[in-house]
Amino acid sequence: MSFQTIISTHDLQEKWHHQDWVIFDCRSSLFDHNAGLRAYQQGHIPGAIYCHLENDLSSPVTDTSGRHPLPNFKNLIQKLGNWGVDHQTHVAVYDDAGGAYAARLWWQLRTFGHNKVAVLDGGITQWEKEERPLSTDQPEITSKIFTPTIDQSAWVDTEQVLQNLNTKSFTILDARTPERYRGEVEPIDTVAGRIPKSQNRAFQRNLNEENLFLTPAT
Repeated sequence: MSFQTIISTHDLQEKWHHQDWVIFDCRSSLFDHNAGLRAYQQGHIPGAIYCHLENDLSSPVTDTSGRHPLPNFKNLIQKLGNWGVDHQTHVAVYDDAGGAYAARLWWQLRTFGHNKVAVLDGGITQWEKEERPLSTDQPEITSKIFTPTIDQSAWVDTEQVLQNLNTKSFTILDARTPERYRGEVEPIDTVAGRIPKSQNRAFQRNLNEENLFLTPAT
């Protein structure tokens, strides 16, 4: 069975020790860039590899980019192979923030043509709540060759977004909290506010009170 969107803690515990599975710990903090790595070192899902938001999943900020520009694809593709991922590999990704960080690697793999990747429902928080095993060991990794098929239509750049203000050819969704969308508070960026004409759908609205994903029907 191929998991391509979400995987439960139960299913992941059944799969994590299989040789054709790779798990990534994507915990991070926008206020402390090494907080996720420290958390990983203190305990992670057995076999998980740490993937750093700043160092692995982003490239340096430029004058025309957002806070976390897309990574250098060549570098990330090489890293994925070194981490044991090829197109036969099943991948699970998790964080402790409702999937906010793990979804970035999920999206990136799918952009590379690798659809056998799923976000852990509830993340490591749910895993620990259910008293499932943790480890502090570094996993043994067998390198592979990862050959992507990059979907160039999977992203837009700032110039395309700027042009869209007039053409209105696509809808822009702002996944931040409503108060940040409205510009009432801004704890991270230097300027508060939103892209003009964007609509707000905070990612937290996809989760229930236990930070598990809502049912497809809901």
